[in-house]
Amino acid sequence: MSLTLVIFDVDGTLVDSQAQITASMQGAFVAEGLKPPSRAAVLTIVGLSLPQAIAQLAPGQGAATVARLVEGYKDHYTHLRANDPQAGGSPLFPGAREALERLAQRDEVLLGVATGKSRRGLTHVIETHDLAHFFLTTQVADDHPSKPHPSMIQACMAATGAEAARTVMVGDTSFDMEMGRAAGVRCLGVDWGYHPRVQLQAAGAERILDDFAALDAALDEMWEIA
Repeated sequence: MSLTLVIFDVDGTLVDSQAQITASMQGAFVAEGLKPPSRAAVLTIVGLSLPQAIAQLAPGQGAATVARLVEGYKDHYTHLRANDPQAGGSPLFPGAREALERLAQRDEVLLGVATGKSRRGLTHVIETHDLAHFFLTTQVADDHPSKPHPSMIQACMAATGAEAARTVMVGDTSFDMEMGRAAGVRCLGVDWGYHPRVQLQAAGAERILDDFAALDAALDEMWEIA
């Protein structure tokens, strides 16, 4: 029996964090006296590590300003999570838990996470939704270069002993697909997240899911032809 590894992105793939990400980013810019980015602009950078994301949204700003925006984003994010349940929540996408439960029941399947979130942010999501028992390895932005660098996927494979040919990266952004390709693994996109299908395909997605119900069959087909 060959071990197979499925690595999930978090924001836009497992959880819908759009409201708190956009509100936190816009709040950070306003606090710094800068024009806040549009919702559409914010969604283009979801998946990158925070300093890289903010640098893209604030071109021409110096390192000190970017650093203050990073801290401002973190402060707004924490405040929303604590004081505004509607904006601060990150609900699981429909079918996400059921898909994780199905995969976790398969002896040959191992599950991991590769996310642009901080360790604190991922821990909050995992504790809120009781997901800790699903994942054998969780890799976060605190410990790695930003996506699309392959470091997080490489760490997931090293931690589990999985081979690249038997590993699939599941994500909603071109950064996830590019990271997967850089690591030499299979790439599976989802169309309910933050980047459109055409962008996922251009970045290397072999398949794109319309819902979580189709995940198992897509994975089996990918592993069969690996």
